[in-house]
Amino acid sequence: MRACNNAVLPGERLPFVIDGTRVGWVAAAAVEALSAFPAIRVSADTVELTDPAALDHIASALAERGVLRRRGELFDVCARPDLPAISRVDRGAIPFFGIRAAGVHLNGLVQRPDGLHMWVARRAMDKLLDPGKLDHIVAGGIPAGLSPLRTLIKEAGEEAAIPPELASQAVLAASFGYAAERREGLRRDWLYAYDLLLPEDFIPNPADGEVEAFELWPLARVFAAVRDTADFKFNVNLVLIDLFIRLGLIAGPEAASLRAAL
Repeated sequence: MRACNNAVLPGERLPFVIDGTRVGWVAAAAVEALSAFPAIRVSADTVELTDPAALDHIASALAERGVLRRRGELFDVCARPDLPAISRVDRGAIPFFGIRAAGVHLNGLVQRPDGLHMWVARRAMDKLLDPGKLDHIVAGGIPAGLSPLRTLIKEAGEEAAIPPELASQAVLAASFGYAAERREGLRRDWLYAYDLLLPEDFIPNPADGEVEAFELWPLARVFAAVRDTADFKFNVNLVLIDLFIRLGLIAGPEAASLRAAL
């Protein structure tokens, strides 16, 4: 949990402001590159975008210079996840500007006679971020214009071949954020954690190639992997810790301390 919240804010950063609203944090080292764009106004204490429609054009230009890498998917830019979008920008530019992104994670659970199990995915080795790490059966960023549930249903079909009528039964169980320094930049993510009880005979299929394989693990094995290893993708651990607390696998003062930190 400390690793997922290792960013010091503001640190060596300036607020990134659109229409008078702070939406991100820009590293001091990036300010010079941004000051060359007419739609960017840099002062001693602020980096301001004067034209919200110009943000993705700026991101494209930065990508052409090798400053960042485009992902081919637009995300909404909001001051908070519950507020309307001020602008839109390619997903790959989100960490560069320190903009908050939102994502969904699904705890794919199976109740068997010998106890509760969970479907665990292993990320493909050609993934740009965290290749080969363990992951949820379904997880993904929320693209521009979609709600968390619509994103979950879409990702469930694409990543694990879960039909919409089954995926739509998922229940929102928790939501929380973190701020992490990563090699791709500042990750200020807000996660929506869903639970879905899957039929015993359902077998997920890695439909879009982002997952190398799925395995059904006893929940005790998942718990041990989170407790003892770094095998899961960094932010997946947060969602699993929340699940363990809700199921009573972590209890007492430890649960209260972890809950306060989520």
